[in-house]
Amino acid sequence: MQVLRQQLPWVLVLLTACTAGANAQSHLEDSNSDSTSNPEITGKQPQGSNSDRPSISEITGKQRLEWVVKGTVGPRSLATGIFTSAIQTAENRPREYGPHWDGFGKRYGIRLTGVATEHVMEASLGALWGEDPRYFRAEDHAFSGRMKHIIVMTVAARRPEGNLAPAYARLISMPASNFLSNTWRADSISNTKDAIGRTVLGFAGKLAGNAIAEFWPDLKKRVQHRKE
Repeated sequence: MQVLRQQLPWVLVLLTACTAGANAQSHLEDSNSDSTSNPEITGKQPQGSNSDRPSISEITGKQRLEWVVKGTVGPRSLATGIFTSAIQTAENRPREYGPHWDGFGKRYGIRLTGVATEHVMEASLGALWGEDPRYFRAEDHAFSGRMKHIIVMTVAARRPEGNLAPAYARLISMPASNFLSNTWRADSISNTKDAIGRTVLGFAGKLAGNAIAEFWPDLKKRVQHRKE
């Protein structure tokens, strides 16, 4: 647990950096609010108009910060950290941390800093070209279409125009953060092979997270309906 407390300042620094970036973006959005609200200037469809594109508003600096915080210290992320750290502690992997509570705290803290680094990098890089890291459900599609949407959104993201494009910020930040985390991980898991393995698992986790976000609301409604 002592190591977990030692890692916490790094998480706070990363979140603070993202907050500064979000505030800067929000300030820029406010300064340009007069021009962006005029479709004749921007060339964009006003909200509520007929268009083939989905009516999804462009992400704001505040929403980008909320995405980072939720993805780092949200309930799902913290629960996943507890689960994976517990398994690694039971298997004593990596062996340098030991199979005890202190080892659990080290594993949990290391994962937390890695997740924070990844999310801050993705949000910051994506802000440069307007990449939206959020996941949007495709509930009006058939099951096969929703499954395809889950897979596509693992490596794609929305742009300010509303179209999908490769999620370059994610494709950069996922491997970059894992290789960067080699500098503070145990020696037995701080090599190229392990960094690549964590990157693959990261995209697999993103895919699983998309599936949960897509179908969990439906399952929740069914359960509530049965109770009623």
